[in-house]
Amino acid sequence: MTETSHLSLPLLAPAQAQKHVTVNEALTRLDAMVQLRVISTSLATPPSSAIEGDCYGVPVGAVNDWAGREGQLAHFTNNGWDFVAPKRGWRAMVLDQGHMALFDGTAWRGGGLSLTPGGAGMAFKSVELVVPITAGATVTTSPVIPEKSIVFGVTGIVTSAITGTLGSWSLGVAGDPQLYGNGIGLGVNAAINGPGTPSVYWADTSLELTADAGDFAGGAVLLALHYAQLSLPDWL
Repeated sequence: MTETSHLSLPLLAPAQAQKHVTVNEALTRLDAMVQLRVISTSLATPPSSAIEGDCYGVPVGAVNDWAGREGQLAHFTNNGWDFVAPKRGWRAMVLDQGHMALFDGTAWRGGGLSLTPGGAGMAFKSVELVVPITAGATVTTSPVIPEKSIVFGVTGIVTSAITGTLGSWSLGVAGDPQLYGNGIGLGVNAAINGPGTPSVYWADTSLELTADAGDFAGGAVLLALHYAQLSLPDWL
């Protein structure tokens, strides 16, 4: 046995010369894999500006130094890439997505919390979107709520003062304009904290901002959508 079974850490051999090389390699890999965080699991081209300690989940279609390493973790160390094959059930924080991910043996499941032997699971995600305020009585976002998702709420903050003839505004969806908040202020740092009864959406759905007794003219809001998704078992 030349390496450990879980993290593939190199082991010292009897009477080995330059033991510090093997020990340092093991410590470097341990430093990368414990409290695992990856910069991205979707970047297919290795970054040219990687720095010591950077870690990525290699996706399908990866090229250059990552070609043939799909599903592995690429850890940048000593000016090159060290590759580790994650085990089913490993977890990592995916920094460019802002959520935890669960490795199912083949790929990283964003927001994954559970994984049955048959491959079914539940995922929780929080997704941010910047909403520029345009002139009119309502502002409609792109369809940000995914189909077949369970939304627990929407939070956010005014990042650029909202202008217009309105005194306040509401946040919701078509048919329920106050679902995630009403009487929201116009100034910078006015907060939206809209938890409520979980709502199931069967189709991709947009959020709507509605001016109360007036119209929008300008401004900007940063919103965060918080939702869960269920996945089917794998077809055996």
